[in-house]
Amino acid sequence: MTTATITSYLSEHRERHLEELIDLLSVPSVSALPAHNADTLRAAEWMSESLRKLGMENVALHPTKGHPIVYGDWLHAGEDKPTVLIYGHYDVQPVDPLHLWDTPPFEPAIREERIYARGASDDKGQTFMHIKALEAVLATTGTLPFNFKFCIEGEEEVGSPNLPAFIEQNKEMLAADVVVVSDTSMIEEDKPTICYGLRGMCGFQLDVKGPKRDLHSGLYGGAVANPIHAVVELLASFHDGDGVVTVDGFYDKVVPLTSEEKAAFEAIGFDEAVVKEEVGVQEFYGEKGYSFYERTWVRPTLEINGVYGGFQGDGIKTVLPSEAHAKITCRLVPDQDPDEILALLQEHVTMHKPAGVEVTVSLFDKGAPFVTPFNHPAIQAASRAFEKVWEVPTTFTRGGGSLPIVSTLDEVLQAPIVLMGFGLPSDNVHAPNENFKLKNFDKGLLTLCAYWEELAAALDVE
Repeated sequence: MTTATITSYLSEHRERHLEELIDLLSVPSVSALPAHNADTLRAAEWMSESLRKLGMENVALHPTKGHPIVYGDWLHAGEDKPTVLIYGHYDVQPVDPLHLWDTPPFEPAIREERIYARGASDDKGQTFMHIKALEAVLATTGTLPFNFKFCIEGEEEVGSPNLPAFIEQNKEMLAADVVVVSDTSMIEEDKPTICYGLRGMCGFQLDVKGPKRDLHSGLYGGAVANPIHAVVELLASFHDGDGVVTVDGFYDKVVPLTSEEKAAFEAIGFDEAVVKEEVGVQEFYGEKGYSFYERTWVRPTLEINGVYGGFQGDGIKTVLPSEAHAKITCRLVPDQDPDEILALLQEHVTMHKPAGVEVTVSLFDKGAPFVTPFNHPAIQAASRAFEKVWEVPTTFTRGGGSLPIVSTLDEVLQAPIVLMGFGLPSDNVHAPNENFKLKNFDKGLLTLCAYWEELAAALDVE
Protein backbone atom coordinates (compact mmCIF):
# COMPACT_ATOMS: atom_id res chain seq x y z
CA MET A 1 0.00 0.00 0.00
CA THR A 2 1.43 3.37 -1.03
CA THR A 3 0.25 6.77 0.08
CA ALA A 4 0.05 7.95 -3.53
CA THR A 5 -2.17 5.04 -4.54
CA ILE A 6 -4.51 5.50 -1.60
CA THR A 7 -4.66 9.25 -2.16
CA SER A 8 -5.46 8.74 -5.81
CA TYR A 9 -8.22 6.24 -5.05
CA LEU A 10 -9.88 8.44 -2.45
CA SER A 11 -9.66 11.45 -4.75
CA GLU A 12 -11.19 9.60 -7.69
CA HIS A 13 -14.09 8.29 -5.57
CA ARG A 14 -14.65 11.36 -3.39
CA GLU A 15 -17.88 12.48 -5.04
CA ARG A 16 -19.38 9.01 -4.75
CA HIS A 17 -18.36 8.79 -1.12
CA LEU A 18 -19.98 12.14 -0.37
CA GLU A 19 -23.15 11.09 -2.19
CA GLU A 20 -23.28 7.94 -0.07
CA LEU A 21 -22.69 9.94 3.10
CA ILE A 22 -25.49 12.31 2.16
CA ASP A 23 -27.78 9.31 1.68
CA LEU A 24 -26.91 8.01 5.15
CA LEU A 25 -27.32 11.41 6.80
CA SER A 26 -30.75 11.78 5.19
CA VAL A 27 -32.11 9.00 7.43
CA PRO A 28 -33.62 10.55 10.61
CA SER A 29 -32.41 7.83 12.99
CA VAL A 30 -33.27 9.60 16.25
CA SER A 31 -33.07 6.76 18.75
CA ALA A 32 -34.73 8.68 21.59
CA LEU A 33 -38.03 9.22 19.76
CA PRO A 34 -40.36 6.23 19.12
CA ALA A 35 -41.77 8.08 16.12
CA HIS A 36 -38.39 7.46 14.43
CA ASN A 37 -38.10 3.74 15.22
CA ALA A 38 -38.63 2.77 11.57
CA ASP A 39 -36.03 5.34 10.48
CA THR A 40 -33.54 4.05 13.02
CA LEU A 41 -34.03 0.52 11.69
CA ARG A 42 -33.53 1.88 8.17
CA ALA A 43 -30.18 3.37 9.22
CA ALA A 44 -29.14 -0.01 10.66
CA GLU A 45 -30.04 -1.69 7.39
CA TRP A 46 -28.11 0.99 5.49
CA MET A 47 -25.02 0.25 7.59
CA SER A 48 -25.33 -3.50 7.16
CA GLU A 49 -25.71 -3.17 3.38
CA SER A 50 -22.67 -0.89 3.28
CA LEU A 51 -20.64 -3.52 5.16
CA ARG A 52 -21.74 -6.20 2.68
CA LYS A 53 -20.68 -4.03 -0.26
CA LEU A 54 -17.33 -3.55 1.44
CA GLY A 55 -16.84 -7.30 1.56
CA MET A 56 -17.58 -7.95 5.22
CA GLU A 57 -19.04 -11.35 6.02
CA ASN A 58 -21.39 -12.63 8.73
CA VAL A 59 -23.19 -9.29 8.47
CA ALA A 60 -26.29 -9.29 10.62
CA LEU A 61 -28.68 -7.08 12.56
CA HIS A 62 -28.65 -8.43 16.10
CA PRO A 63 -31.94 -7.58 17.81
CA THR A 64 -32.05 -6.03 21.28
CA LYS A 65 -34.84 -4.75 23.48
CA GLY A 66 -34.33 -1.48 21.63
CA HIS A 67 -32.57 -0.81 18.34
CA PRO A 68 -30.48 -3.50 16.61
CA ILE A 69 -26.71 -3.83 16.67
CA VAL A 70 -24.97 -4.17 13.32
CA TYR A 71 -22.15 -6.71 13.14
CA GLY A 72 -19.88 -7.77 10.30
CA ASP A 73 -16.39 -9.22 9.94
CA TRP A 74 -13.57 -9.96 7.53
CA LEU A 75 -11.35 -12.72 8.92
CA HIS A 76 -9.19 -13.61 5.95
CA ALA A 77 -5.92 -12.22 7.27
CA GLY A 78 -5.49 -15.48 9.14
CA GLU A 79 -5.58 -16.74 12.71
CA ASP A 80 -1.99 -15.65 13.24
CA LYS A 81 -2.83 -12.01 12.48
CA PRO A 82 -4.28 -9.52 14.98
CA THR A 83 -7.95 -8.57 14.94
CA VAL A 84 -9.24 -4.99 15.01
CA LEU A 85 -12.75 -4.16 16.24
CA ILE A 86 -14.24 -0.89 14.99
CA TYR A 87 -17.04 0.55 17.10
CA GLY A 88 -19.45 3.29 16.05
CA HIS A 89 -23.11 4.25 16.20
CA TYR A 90 -25.75 5.03 13.60
CA ASP A 91 -28.27 6.78 15.85
CA VAL A 92 -28.41 10.54 16.30
CA GLN A 93 -29.64 13.15 18.76
CA PRO A 94 -33.02 14.89 18.43
CA VAL A 95 -32.87 18.06 16.32
CA ASP A 96 -34.71 20.57 18.55
CA PRO A 97 -34.87 23.52 18.39
CA LEU A 98 -35.64 23.09 14.71
CA HIS A 99 -36.01 26.79 13.93
CA LEU A 100 -32.31 27.37 14.67
CA TRP A 101 -31.18 25.15 11.78
CA ASP A 102 -30.14 27.06 8.65
CA THR A 103 -31.08 24.05 6.52
CA PRO A 104 -33.24 21.03 7.44
CA PRO A 105 -31.27 18.61 9.66
CA PHE A 106 -32.00 15.59 7.48
CA GLU A 107 -31.48 17.31 4.15
CA PRO A 108 -27.66 17.38 4.11
CA ALA A 109 -26.17 20.54 2.64
CA ILE A 110 -22.57 21.30 1.72
CA ARG A 111 -21.50 24.91 2.13
CA GLU A 112 -18.21 26.58 2.94
CA GLU A 113 -16.46 23.20 2.82
CA ARG A 114 -18.59 21.67 5.55
CA ILE A 115 -21.41 19.16 5.34
CA TYR A 116 -24.38 20.13 7.52
CA ALA A 117 -26.77 17.50 8.90
CA ARG A 118 -27.63 15.80 12.15
CA GLY A 119 -25.10 13.00 12.59
CA ALA A 120 -22.52 14.51 10.24
CA SER A 121 -19.88 14.45 12.96
CA ASP A 122 -21.56 12.42 15.72
CA ASP A 123 -21.23 9.69 14.65
CA LYS A 124 -22.48 8.66 11.24
CA GLY A 125 -19.83 10.63 9.38
CA GLN A 126 -16.94 9.23 11.38
CA THR A 127 -18.22 5.65 11.33
CA PHE A 128 -18.76 5.93 7.57
CA MET A 129 -15.11 6.97 7.19
CA HIS A 130 -13.94 3.64 8.58
CA ILE A 131 -15.92 1.78 5.95
CA LYS A 132 -14.57 3.93 3.12
CA ALA A 133 -10.97 3.74 4.40
CA LEU A 134 -11.09 -0.06 4.36
CA GLU A 135 -12.73 0.10 0.93
CA ALA A 136 -9.73 2.07 -0.31
CA VAL A 137 -7.22 -0.37 1.18
CA LEU A 138 -9.02 -3.41 -0.25
CA ALA A 139 -9.45 -1.82 -3.66
CA THR A 140 -5.78 -0.85 -3.97
CA THR A 141 -4.13 -3.87 -2.35
CA GLY A 142 -6.68 -6.66 -2.64
CA THR A 143 -6.42 -7.50 1.05
CA LEU A 144 -6.34 -6.09 4.58
CA PRO A 145 -3.44 -6.23 7.06
CA PHE A 146 -5.62 -7.48 9.92
CA ASN A 147 -8.82 -9.32 10.62
CA PHE A 148 -11.54 -6.70 11.01
CA LYS A 149 -14.84 -6.65 12.89
CA PHE A 150 -17.51 -3.96 13.08
CA CYS A 151 -19.90 -3.33 15.97
CA ILE A 152 -22.23 -0.43 15.15
CA GLU A 153 -25.03 0.27 17.61
CA GLY A 154 -28.20 2.32 17.44
CA GLU A 155 -28.59 3.47 21.03
CA GLU A 156 -25.45 5.43 21.93
CA GLU A 157 -27.41 8.67 22.14
CA VAL A 158 -29.72 7.17 24.76
CA GLY A 159 -26.96 5.68 26.91
CA SER A 160 -26.37 2.32 25.17
CA PRO A 161 -28.78 0.44 27.47
CA ASN A 162 -28.56 -2.85 25.58
CA LEU A 163 -25.00 -2.94 24.28
CA PRO A 164 -23.19 -3.95 27.51
CA ALA A 165 -25.19 -7.17 27.77
CA PHE A 166 -24.63 -7.84 24.05
CA ILE A 167 -20.87 -7.41 24.46
CA GLU A 168 -20.82 -9.70 27.50
CA GLN A 169 -22.90 -12.37 25.75
CA ASN A 170 -20.88 -12.17 22.52
CA LYS A 171 -17.36 -11.50 23.77
CA GLU A 172 -15.94 -14.36 21.72
CA MET A 173 -17.53 -13.05 18.53
CA LEU A 174 -16.27 -9.52 19.33
CA ALA A 175 -12.83 -10.59 20.62
CA ALA A 176 -10.10 -8.32 19.29
CA ASP A 177 -6.51 -7.26 19.87
CA VAL A 178 -7.24 -3.55 19.33
CA VAL A 179 -10.48 -1.55 19.49
CA VAL A 180 -10.74 1.65 17.44
CA VAL A 181 -13.40 4.30 18.04
CA SER A 182 -13.89 7.52 16.07
CA ASP A 183 -16.47 9.38 18.12
CA THR A 184 -14.32 12.16 19.56
CA SER A 185 -12.94 15.50 18.40
CA MET A 186 -9.61 17.17 17.90
CA ILE A 187 -8.76 19.70 20.56
CA GLU A 188 -8.74 22.42 17.88
CA GLU A 189 -8.53 22.78 14.11
CA ASP A 190 -5.39 21.34 12.50
CA LYS A 191 -4.34 19.85 15.82
CA PRO A 192 -4.79 16.06 15.54
CA THR A 193 -5.67 14.58 18.88
CA ILE A 194 -5.65 11.17 20.50
CA CYS A 195 -7.79 10.77 23.60
CA TYR A 196 -6.30 7.84 25.50
CA GLY A 197 -8.52 7.90 28.57
CA LEU A 198 -11.97 8.91 29.79
CA ARG A 199 -13.37 9.58 33.21
CA GLY A 200 -16.04 7.27 34.55
CA MET A 201 -19.18 8.39 36.33
CA CYS A 202 -21.62 7.56 39.07
CA GLY A 203 -24.69 9.48 40.10
CA PHE A 204 -27.14 9.57 42.96
CA GLN A 205 -30.03 11.56 44.39
CA LEU A 206 -30.55 12.70 47.95
CA ASP A 207 -34.16 12.77 49.14
CA VAL A 208 -34.55 14.44 52.52
CA LYS A 209 -37.86 14.04 54.36
CA GLY A 210 -38.90 16.07 57.36
CA PRO A 211 -42.46 16.67 58.60
CA LYS A 212 -45.32 14.81 56.95
CA ARG A 213 -46.58 18.02 55.31
CA ASP A 214 -45.42 21.58 54.64
CA LEU A 215 -45.63 23.64 57.83
CA HIS A 216 -46.16 27.30 58.68
CA SER A 217 -42.64 28.58 59.39
CA GLY A 218 -43.93 31.01 62.00
CA LEU A 219 -45.56 28.24 64.00
CA TYR A 220 -42.95 25.51 63.62
CA GLY A 221 -39.71 27.18 62.46
CA GLY A 222 -36.91 26.72 64.98
CA ALA A 223 -38.56 23.65 66.51
CA VAL A 224 -38.88 21.32 63.50
CA ALA A 225 -35.91 20.48 61.26
CA ASN A 226 -36.07 22.13 57.83
CA PRO A 227 -35.24 19.62 55.04
CA ILE A 228 -33.71 22.35 52.88
CA HIS A 229 -31.36 23.28 55.71
CA ALA A 230 -30.48 19.60 56.00
CA VAL A 231 -29.76 19.29 52.26
CA VAL A 232 -27.54 22.39 52.35
CA GLU A 233 -25.66 21.01 55.34
CA LEU A 234 -25.14 17.65 53.65
CA LEU A 235 -24.00 19.21 50.38
CA ALA A 236 -21.55 21.49 52.19
CA SER A 237 -20.01 18.44 53.84
CA PHE A 238 -18.81 17.01 50.51
CA HIS A 239 -16.03 19.59 49.88
CA ASP A 240 -13.53 21.70 51.72
CA GLY A 241 -12.80 25.32 50.81
CA ASP A 242 -10.40 24.35 47.99
CA GLY A 243 -12.80 22.02 46.24
CA VAL A 244 -11.24 18.84 47.62
CA VAL A 245 -13.81 16.08 48.11
CA THR A 246 -13.96 15.26 51.81
CA VAL A 247 -15.52 11.80 51.54
CA ASP A 248 -13.27 9.35 53.37
CA GLY A 249 -11.42 7.10 50.91
CA PHE A 250 -12.53 9.03 47.80
CA TYR A 251 -8.98 9.50 46.47
CA ASP A 252 -7.42 6.29 47.77
CA LYS A 253 -7.20 4.50 44.40
CA VAL A 254 -6.56 7.48 42.11
CA VAL A 255 -3.61 6.72 39.81
CA PRO A 256 -1.27 9.72 39.47
CA LEU A 257 -0.06 11.03 36.11
CA THR A 258 3.24 9.79 34.76
CA SER A 259 5.91 12.36 33.97
CA GLU A 260 5.42 11.67 30.23
CA GLU A 261 1.69 12.36 30.48
CA LYS A 262 2.26 15.53 32.46
CA ALA A 263 4.73 16.75 29.83
CA ALA A 264 2.23 15.96 27.05
CA PHE A 265 -0.47 18.02 28.77
CA GLU A 266 1.91 20.94 29.27
CA ALA A 267 2.87 20.80 25.59
CA ILE A 268 -0.73 21.48 24.56
CA GLY A 269 -0.63 25.02 25.84
CA PHE A 270 -3.48 26.64 27.71
CA ASP A 271 -4.81 30.15 27.28
CA GLU A 272 -6.37 30.88 30.64
CA ALA A 273 -7.84 34.22 29.58
CA VAL A 274 -9.61 32.73 26.55
CA VAL A 275 -11.25 29.97 28.58
CA LYS A 276 -12.32 32.37 31.32
CA GLU A 277 -13.93 34.63 28.74
CA GLU A 278 -15.57 31.68 26.97
CA VAL A 279 -17.27 30.41 30.14
CA GLY A 280 -17.77 33.81 31.75
CA VAL A 281 -15.84 33.50 35.01
CA GLN A 282 -13.24 35.72 36.68
CA GLU A 283 -11.21 32.90 38.20
CA PHE A 284 -10.92 29.13 38.22
CA TYR A 285 -11.69 26.90 41.16
CA GLY A 286 -10.43 23.55 42.32
CA GLU A 287 -7.70 21.48 43.85
CA LYS A 288 -4.49 23.36 44.43
CA GLY A 289 -1.41 22.11 42.61
CA TYR A 290 -3.25 20.85 39.54
CA SER A 291 -3.57 22.49 36.12
CA PHE A 292 -6.88 23.13 34.35
CA TYR A 293 -6.39 20.05 32.17
CA GLU A 294 -5.48 17.89 35.14
CA ARG A 295 -8.53 19.04 37.08
CA THR A 296 -10.86 18.35 34.15
CA TRP A 297 -9.25 15.20 32.73
CA VAL A 298 -7.47 13.18 35.41
CA ARG A 299 -8.82 14.27 38.79
CA PRO A 300 -12.13 12.96 40.17
CA THR A 301 -14.95 15.35 40.97
CA LEU A 302 -18.20 15.53 42.86
CA GLU A 303 -20.68 18.01 41.37
CA ILE A 304 -24.09 19.10 42.61
CA ASN A 305 -26.27 19.14 39.50
CA GLY A 306 -29.55 20.25 40.99
CA VAL A 307 -31.19 21.25 44.29
CA TYR A 308 -34.91 21.71 44.79
CA GLY A 309 -37.57 21.88 47.47
CA GLY A 310 -40.00 24.28 49.08
CA PHE A 311 -41.70 27.26 47.49
CA GLN A 312 -40.45 28.15 43.98
CA GLY A 313 -42.92 30.83 42.89
CA ASP A 314 -42.67 34.61 42.83
CA GLY A 315 -42.61 36.45 46.12
CA ILE A 316 -42.51 34.86 49.56
CA LYS A 317 -44.37 31.95 51.07
CA THR A 318 -43.48 31.41 54.71
CA VAL A 319 -43.34 27.64 54.51
CA LEU A 320 -41.20 25.05 56.24
CA PRO A 321 -41.10 22.42 53.46
CA SER A 322 -41.81 18.77 54.00
CA GLU A 323 -38.99 17.59 51.74
CA ALA A 324 -35.97 18.63 49.70
CA HIS A 325 -33.81 16.96 47.08
CA ALA A 326 -30.42 17.12 45.40
CA LYS A 327 -28.92 15.41 42.34
CA ILE A 328 -25.20 14.67 42.38
CA THR A 329 -22.74 13.10 39.95
CA CYS A 330 -19.10 12.12 40.32
CA ARG A 331 -16.54 11.92 37.54
CA LEU A 332 -14.14 9.08 38.29
CA VAL A 333 -10.61 8.27 37.18
CA PRO A 334 -8.51 5.09 37.12
CA ASP A 335 -8.60 3.04 39.39
CA GLN A 336 -11.78 4.25 41.09
CA ASP A 337 -14.60 1.73 41.05
CA PRO A 338 -18.10 3.25 40.71
CA ASP A 339 -19.66 0.77 43.14
CA GLU A 340 -16.97 1.41 45.76
CA ILE A 341 -17.35 5.18 45.40
CA LEU A 342 -21.13 4.96 45.75
CA ALA A 343 -20.70 2.91 48.92
CA LEU A 344 -18.32 5.54 50.33
CA LEU A 345 -20.81 8.27 49.48
CA GLN A 346 -23.63 6.42 51.22
CA GLU A 347 -21.44 6.01 54.31
CA HIS A 348 -20.66 9.72 54.21
CA VAL A 349 -24.35 10.63 54.03
CA THR A 350 -25.16 8.33 56.95
CA MET A 351 -22.33 9.81 59.01
CA HIS A 352 -23.33 13.43 58.26
CA LYS A 353 -27.12 13.13 58.35
CA PRO A 354 -28.58 16.10 60.25
CA ALA A 355 -30.92 15.41 63.14
CA GLY A 356 -34.65 15.54 62.63
CA VAL A 357 -34.82 14.32 59.03
CA GLU A 358 -34.68 11.07 57.10
CA VAL A 359 -32.37 10.78 54.10
CA THR A 360 -32.74 8.33 51.20
CA VAL A 361 -30.01 7.78 48.61
CA SER A 362 -31.17 6.66 45.13
CA LEU A 363 -28.48 5.46 42.73
CA PHE A 364 -28.35 6.41 39.05
CA ASP A 365 -26.35 5.14 36.07
CA LYS A 366 -22.67 4.47 36.44
CA GLY A 367 -19.69 3.76 34.24
CA ALA A 368 -16.08 2.87 34.96
CA PRO A 369 -13.16 5.06 33.88
CA PHE A 370 -10.71 3.74 31.35
CA VAL A 371 -7.21 4.47 30.13
CA THR A 372 -5.03 2.85 27.50
CA PRO A 373 -1.38 3.22 28.51
CA PHE A 374 0.07 6.36 26.97
CA ASN A 375 3.02 4.48 25.45
CA HIS A 376 1.03 1.51 24.09
CA PRO A 377 2.11 0.58 20.53
CA ALA A 378 -1.45 1.00 19.23
CA ILE A 379 -1.59 4.55 20.61
CA GLN A 380 1.83 5.51 19.32
CA ALA A 381 1.02 4.06 15.88
CA ALA A 382 -2.06 6.28 15.75
CA SER A 383 0.13 9.26 16.62
CA ARG A 384 2.49 8.50 13.73
CA ALA A 385 -0.44 8.11 11.32
CA PHE A 386 -1.81 11.52 12.31
CA GLU A 387 1.59 13.16 11.96
CA LYS A 388 2.19 11.53 8.58
CA VAL A 389 -0.99 13.10 7.14
CA TRP A 390 -1.32 16.35 9.11
CA GLU A 391 2.43 17.07 9.31
CA VAL A 392 2.20 18.42 12.86
CA PRO A 393 2.79 16.72 16.24
CA THR A 394 -0.12 14.78 17.69
CA THR A 395 -1.75 16.08 20.86
CA PHE A 396 -2.46 13.55 23.60
CA THR A 397 -5.42 14.18 25.89
CA ARG A 398 -7.73 12.46 28.27
CA GLY A 399 -11.44 13.18 28.16
CA GLY A 400 -13.19 14.85 31.06
CA GLY A 401 -16.52 13.32 30.09
CA SER A 402 -17.65 9.73 30.04
CA LEU A 403 -18.47 7.17 27.35
CA PRO A 404 -19.72 4.26 29.46
CA ILE A 405 -19.66 1.81 26.56
CA VAL A 406 -15.93 2.39 26.11
CA SER A 407 -15.28 1.23 29.67
CA THR A 408 -17.44 -1.84 28.96
CA LEU A 409 -15.38 -2.67 25.87
CA ASP A 410 -12.25 -2.18 27.95
CA GLU A 411 -13.41 -4.42 30.80
CA VAL A 412 -14.92 -7.23 28.74
CA LEU A 413 -12.61 -7.44 25.72
CA GLN A 414 -9.39 -6.60 27.60
CA ALA A 415 -7.95 -4.89 24.53
CA PRO A 416 -6.37 -1.44 24.11
CA ILE A 417 -8.86 1.17 22.92
CA VAL A 418 -7.74 3.87 20.51
CA LEU A 419 -9.94 6.96 20.35
CA MET A 420 -8.93 8.73 17.18
CA GLY A 421 -11.61 11.22 16.23
CA PHE A 422 -11.71 13.77 13.44
CA GLY A 423 -14.43 16.12 14.61
CA LEU A 424 -13.87 19.70 15.73
CA PRO A 425 -15.22 21.78 18.63
CA SER A 426 -16.98 23.88 15.97
CA ASP A 427 -19.01 20.91 14.67
CA ASN A 428 -22.05 21.85 16.80
CA VAL A 429 -22.46 18.28 17.99
CA HIS A 430 -25.89 17.78 19.68
CA ALA A 431 -26.83 21.32 18.62
CA PRO A 432 -28.49 22.98 15.62
CA ASN A 433 -26.39 23.13 12.44
CA GLU A 434 -24.26 20.11 13.27
CA ASN A 435 -21.58 19.81 10.63
CA PHE A 436 -18.36 18.07 9.62
CA LYS A 437 -15.48 19.84 7.94
CA LEU A 438 -14.67 18.21 4.59
CA LYS A 439 -10.95 18.77 5.09
CA ASN A 440 -11.19 16.59 8.19
CA PHE A 441 -13.23 14.05 6.24
CA ASP A 442 -10.56 13.87 3.52
CA LYS A 443 -7.54 13.89 5.82
CA GLY A 444 -9.30 11.55 8.23
CA LEU A 445 -9.67 8.92 5.52
CA LEU A 446 -5.97 9.18 4.72
CA THR A 447 -5.12 9.00 8.42
CA LEU A 448 -7.12 5.82 8.93
CA CYS A 449 -5.43 4.20 5.94
CA ALA A 450 -2.04 5.27 7.28
CA TYR A 451 -2.97 3.93 10.71
CA TRP A 452 -3.50 0.39 9.49
CA GLU A 453 -0.03 0.53 7.92
CA GLU A 454 1.58 2.00 11.04
CA LEU A 455 -0.23 -0.43 13.32
CA ALA A 456 0.92 -3.37 11.20
CA ALA A 457 4.49 -2.21 11.63
CA ALA A 458 4.03 -1.65 15.37
CA LEU A 459 2.56 -5.11 15.85
CA ASP A 460 5.16 -6.66 13.54
CA VAL A 461 2.60 -7.90 11.02
CA GLU A 462 4.17 -8.96 7.74
